Amino acid sequence: MAYASLATGVLLAAGLGSRFDPDGLHNKLLARLPDGTPVAHEAAHRLLRVVTRVLAVVRPGSDALARVLNDAGCDVVFTANSERGMGASLAAGIEASEDAEGWIVALADMPRIATPTIEAVARALDGGASLVAPFYQGERGHPVGFGIEHRNALLTLDGDTGAKALLMSQRVTRLDLDDPGILRDVDTPGDLRNI
Repeated sequence: MAYASLATGVLLAAGLGSRFDPDGLHNKLLARLPDGTPVAHEAAHRLLRVVTRVLAVVRPGSDALARVLNDAGCDVVFTANSERGMGASLAAGIEASEDAEGWIVALADMPRIATPTIEAVARALDGGASLVAPFYQGERGHPVGFGIEHRNALLTLDGDTGAKALLMSQRVTRLDLDDPGILRDVDTPGDLRNI
């Protein structure tokens, strides 16, 4: 670990992934990248290169995913509220990290975010920015950093929009980076080859 952030990582891994497998038989986060690594493990591994603690939020019944994330080094948080969407999952991660000084929120289906990008978000957050987001070619991506002053707002999140309203209503420290990985997620089996 080149840089150890004061922030706590929150890895959102509770989605259904219905575009990946409409029948719900295969969890996209357990799908393997070309090198054989599960998608969620790679996303967690990259986040753990910058922060010392990552809370991975998963839905009940996702035992195989929980094991993969534990093996990667995450603390797993199960939340039944995940059915209500990303906002509820994020709130569960924030609630489980009372001692955090800030959060770097990443998505488990985004395994190609460059470690220097995560580090840049962490350094800005640790340096006093209250909201931090990376941008690639003008488009905002992940991970996003939240300072402690946003804890109460994050705890009230619900539904499927996550923290989008918070990010649109507040001044965000914008990091323009050359990292297309901040926009690339795994939505379909074909994405595994192209990511």
